[in-house]
Amino acid sequence: MTAFLASQRFAILFASHNRQLCRAYSGLQKCESLLFTSPPSLLFQHQIQTGVPNITNVATASANDKPDNDAMIRRDLASLYEDIRESLGKSQATLTPIAQYYFDGEGKAIRPMITMCLAKAINCHLNQTSSDMIEKQKKVAQVVEMIHTASLVHDDVIDLAESRRNKSSANVVWGQKRSIVAGDFVVGRAIEICAAMQSDPVFELITKMVADLVNGELMQLDGSATEDERFAHYLEKTFKKTASLIAYSCQSVSVLAGADTSLQNIAFQFGRQLGMAFQLVDDVLDFVATSAQLGKPAAADLRLGLATAPVLFAAHKFPELNPLIQRRFNQPGDVETAFYLVHRSDGLQRTKELASQYCDDAVTQLAHLSPSSYQQILYTLTHELLNRMK
Repeated sequence: MTAFLASQRFAILFASHNRQLCRAYSGLQKCESLLFTSPPSLLFQHQIQTGVPNITNVATASANDKPDNDAMIRRDLASLYEDIRESLGKSQATLTPIAQYYFDGEGKAIRPMITMCLAKAINCHLNQTSSDMIEKQKKVAQVVEMIHTASLVHDDVIDLAESRRNKSSANVVWGQKRSIVAGDFVVGRAIEICAAMQSDPVFELITKMVADLVNGELMQLDGSATEDERFAHYLEKTFKKTASLIAYSCQSVSVLAGADTSLQNIAFQFGRQLGMAFQLVDDVLDFVATSAQLGKPAAADLRLGLATAPVLFAAHKFPELNPLIQRRFNQPGDVETAFYLVHRSDGLQRTKELASQYCDDAVTQLAHLSPSSYQQILYTLTHELLNRMK
């Protein structure tokens, strides 16, 4: 590992040992090292891109170098929710409040933030300054937030969820049928905004994003994977349902900047790796964070019958988890048993390590770009990802 990636990993580890996620986890693991004590199985190794190029002389993120980072991000996303609400306001009076419900400005807008930061980093790399191009990149950030939020509306209907972001879910307030229609309307408006950009490559990428979201949801509903197939199935589902949004939006803004195929791939892979880490961190939080911190019930995945990375890792130490996974934790006591065994295993530790590997891969992609303030913001976001609390 190069000195650069070593410094990035140190920053990730340092942050993770000194923020809320580590404090929540320390009662179980006493802040032990995130590194594996034994190598993962070949299956897991083949699923992660871990090649490290020879990267040197790249500035690392420093708090002293980014006093205006928050202001820069706020400026780029200042009108995000206002623009979304306006685009959704042109509908039937009964539909508008449902469609606008989750666009109240209370979300952290992580995906638009990543999208715009990468867009600006690529613009700096290519010396692109066109105001029309930047406005279109902002539209991509808007579209990804709309599609993501529409998927949450549909998820809540499927899961019969009662809350989202610490308030009653849309399906509780307006019912399932109206919520489904509202989610469809948000997706439709997002596609309409995308079409107005008049970029066939971007339109194709956004439609791939929507298709992946649907396929990812179907994969999550499918419980037919065998014990040997489960982890590969989980990783593919995670890309389609979560990471694809960030990957395709990052590639889209690079297309608008005039990036060649190589740079587009860098943008896509950065979004992919960061998106995978994003979901892995969520999987850990589902076991260690409180409902108030998550904005949704803790241990929600187990209650929905989902075996996430901590459970799949834990099953290596406790094979008795396998029948529970197979029946999707639908018997009395299954959720409690699985929760207990995950905490007794190294499943959480190994999931955090897997997320750290994906973060390393994301940093590797970023290092191909010319140094810029936005590149530094992305380094910082990557460092802090393992400590994210919703």
